[in-house]
Amino acid sequence: MKLKRLGTALTAIALAAGAMAAAHAATNETIVTVVKVTGINWFNRMDDGVKEFGKENPGVTVYQTGPGRADAAQQLKIIEDLIAKKVTAIAVVPYDPPTLEPALKKAMDRGIKVVTHEADNAKNTMVDLEAFDNTAYGAGLNERLAKCMNSQGKWAVLVGSLGSRSQVQWADGGIGNAKQKYPKMDLVEPKLETNNDGERAYQVAKEVLRKHPDLTGFQGSSSLDVIGIGRAVEEAGKVGKICVYGTGLPTEAGKFLESGAINGIAFWDPKLAGLAMNKVAKMLVDGKTVADGADLGVPGYTKVTVSKGPGKGVIVRGTGWVDVDKSNYKQYPF
Repeated sequence: MKLKRLGTALTAIALAAGAMAAAHAATNETIVTVVKVTGINWFNRMDDGVKEFGKENPGVTVYQTGPGRADAAQQLKIIEDLIAKKVTAIAVVPYDPPTLEPALKKAMDRGIKVVTHEADNAKNTMVDLEAFDNTAYGAGLNERLAKCMNSQGKWAVLVGSLGSRSQVQWADGGIGNAKQKYPKMDLVEPKLETNNDGERAYQVAKEVLRKHPDLTGFQGSSSLDVIGIGRAVEEAGKVGKICVYGTGLPTEAGKFLESGAINGIAFWDPKLAGLAMNKVAKMLVDGKTVADGADLGVPGYTKVTVSKGPGKGVIVRGTGWVDVDKSNYKQYPF
């Protein structure tokens, strides 16, 4: 009799365990972050934020992926594969937002939550998360450049990709600022493309200096633009004669800030952006929305502004913009 009762108890325990496992499997969530390109410091840093979110949410499977080189077609294939795998949510930093539109629409049609970053022109997204107002950010870089150039002289603008919405907005913000306020600044090369590649940026900057030996300013957009420009400026022996400002990472730009080949950089912390994107994705999965003035619990995103996007989604903007130069870049160890 005792053996029978024991067997019944064990069966009940096994059934309960099976039910729990089935329930867990049914509610298992997977949030995947897809970046423009893997293997560069910017997105390595973003991966730190994704992993931190994973630690804070042990019941959610999270990871970051992306193409091995900056390529819209490769990024599209990754998105298509994730749709086929029926992941719960996709947080993507589009290399070329229009290229992904059909795939992101398909994802949402199939119930997958979609969050974008650096793509406030994306129509097929539920939330596009921006670290700040992109036009104002570009204008801010240009203000620093103008001061360094004494508000006059020839200057050039580099962008990683003409398809990268945010980078073009930064460039246009700088160009518009100079046009409105500094008529003696002569833009000789607007928005030269560098393919988000430091070596390519170096080659482009060298060609600009060859073509315009009297150039006195550069504004870069991709985090690798300033690195290539700094190399070209040093090689040309023009440190102190050419002003260089742009988006960058302190650890990458540091040696050029020290030498004076780069005068200053601006950025937002990709780690915090990765963390914030995943938090927003989780909110969507849980049936929640982001309200104007909301605190996402992430520095730089503690009082966000929310506006209507070009599609059915919204644009959520934070205040995560940081300016640094030689005097303070070491405060940011990434």
